[in-house]
Amino acid sequence: MTANLSHRPRDTADRPSVSGRVKLDELAAHLGLSKSTVSRALNGYSDISAVTRARVETAARKLGYRPLSHAQAIRTGQVRAIAMVLNSDEPDRHNPFLQDFLAGACEAASHLDWTMTISTATSERDTLKVLSRLFEERKADGFILPRTAVKDARIGLLRSLGVPHILYGRTGYGQPNTWEETSWFDIAGETAMRNAVLRLAGFGHTRIGYVGSDLKFNYSHLRRDGYTEGLHEAGLPLDPDLIRDGARTRDEGAAQAMALMQVEQPPTAIVFATDLAALGFYPVAQDLGLEIGRDVSVIGYDGIPESRYARPALTSFAVDSHVAGQRLATLLIQQIRGDDPASLRELTEATLVEGGSDGPPTRTPQEMARKLQNHNNQNRGDRT
Repeated sequence: MTANLSHRPRDTADRPSVSGRVKLDELAAHLGLSKSTVSRALNGYSDISAVTRARVETAARKLGYRPLSHAQAIRTGQVRAIAMVLNSDEPDRHNPFLQDFLAGACEAASHLDWTMTISTATSERDTLKVLSRLFEERKADGFILPRTAVKDARIGLLRSLGVPHILYGRTGYGQPNTWEETSWFDIAGETAMRNAVLRLAGFGHTRIGYVGSDLKFNYSHLRRDGYTEGLHEAGLPLDPDLIRDGARTRDEGAAQAMALMQVEQPPTAIVFATDLAALGFYPVAQDLGLEIGRDVSVIGYDGIPESRYARPALTSFAVDSHVAGQRLATLLIQQIRGDDPASLRELTEATLVEGGSDGPPTRTPQEMARKLQNHNNQNRGDRT
């Protein structure tokens, strides 16, 4: 399924009144430039200075100039469209921040008079087919690739076709310089995980667990590295028993967190690589007779709206998905216009949003183990 999403600016108060469609020669006359210069500026040719390009684009917006898409495609080989293919088979495909991300990407594309196309695929293999089809049918000049994997077949495909693309995330973990010519925009999840551990250690926690995501994704490795780095900086030992991976959903988060609470010396705090996994721990904690924020501290990552409605509200490192969408669309269009892909890379940081789910420990790990054992014994007694 494919959908074209386009947002047009609503404020037209600063646009002069024009009758009919503004033509290229009228725009050129208004600017005092040749038609060729205006055309090349609008199409992002590198021989036109950035100042002139910005001046032409601003005037085009104010006058309401819109190039004829079919004529422009014949002239430049571009359809002024970017695309993203979403895999509908992913277990966490309904992430609540997706809407903000798409809105940001569509707004940025529309601001530059481009179109954003959203398509869906039913599997990883189908994703490759859809990417190829969109390019072959000239429905997109470039692609945003979300959910980057350590080994990502989409990148290899698009590079072989010579199609511009940008990653939402990084790739090639443990494979230095593998994709050195690739553009990307990412949030430093590893820094957030490190800071989460240091925050908890600052509260006095000495047994801090970690629940990560699927290790096929690049971000999963980076966030786990951030967790281990935080332990090292806090002077805490790395205990493999306190690390669990593979949690992308609430149910998976619940299962992995339950496994952590069953070790001989359970953690008094847990860092989750995603908010969804962290929220899955809430009913588990209740079943174990634990109060989140008092008996066990929890910190997540993403800043999804649901985390604010949890009780207590989840402390999380929030990502501005709207801005991420804007930057990815903008950088991709810059690449399509001729900018060096390797120069189009941005790394930003998530913002800590404090909730009530973390704080100083009220028990030592040994006392936590006894509390959990007493709870289990009581439940067995109740059943008999």
